[in-house]
Amino acid sequence: MTRTRLALFGGTSAFYLAIVVAVLLSTWLVTLDWKIMLFRPYQQWPEIHGFLDYYVVLGQRGPTAVMVAAWLGWRSWRQHTLRPLLCLGAALLLLNVSVGAVKLGLGRLGPHYATQVGSAELFAGGDIFPSGHTANAVVTWGILAYLATTPRARRYLSALSAVVALGVGLTTVYLGTHWLSDVLLGWAAGLLVLLALPWCEPFLAVAESWILAARDRVRERLRERRRLVPSLPVASGGPRPGFFPPRPPATEEPAREPVGVAGGRRAPATRG
Repeated sequence: MTRTRLALFGGTSAFYLAIVVAVLLSTWLVTLDWKIMLFRPYQQWPEIHGFLDYYVVLGQRGPTAVMVAAWLGWRSWRQHTLRPLLCLGAALLLLNVSVGAVKLGLGRLGPHYATQVGSAELFAGGDIFPSGHTANAVVTWGILAYLATTPRARRYLSALSAVVALGVGLTTVYLGTHWLSDVLLGWAAGLLVLLALPWCEPFLAVAESWILAARDRVRERLRERRRLVPSLPVASGGPRPGFFPPRPPATEEPAREPVGVAGGRRAPATRG
């Protein structure tokens, strides 16, 4: 944790708290939410609706996690380390816990389910605040920049992930599935997860060592089982050795004659 990262973490945390308080107190931010919702951007610019329906998928957890996990899995194989996959798993776990807890705790309804104009729609059984699409876009694509191995790659990937996350958040506002304040809090929530990842590195190193040690133990057991199987050389075309010992040859027994036979001739029958 560098001083710059600590400063960013503190500033983002303050921004996060300010957004939550502004919504709880139904300040100007809630009024702006309603103005954008009643403006209905999807009706103002319907020509881009089709494209943005596909673009917003870049913030869905399932498809993005599969794509990024495939790339990081290839990197793990090439670099002979589990760190990329473990970092992705830790980031998604932190994201689900932190964002899910706030969603369920505040229970805000989305724009399509709002009941009273001007209301913050909190504690109504919803799960819209903060925006999960936005936070997931920040974390899933930002993890690529976090794991970059060169400063140049880190700069390019940081810019790319920022553009994707910004676009996904604004797209949800355009489609009317999120308030603007949901998106602002989603950006902050995702950034906090990325900034907190260095604190998880020692635990990830321990987890990697444990997993690799377990893998080595399994390999050793498989090798021992292979050693127990007999491997005798077999001549070309000859019979293969079996697992059961051959039966001993049968001992020869003397030939037995039928009862009543003498000298090989039949006894004459007596007439009465």
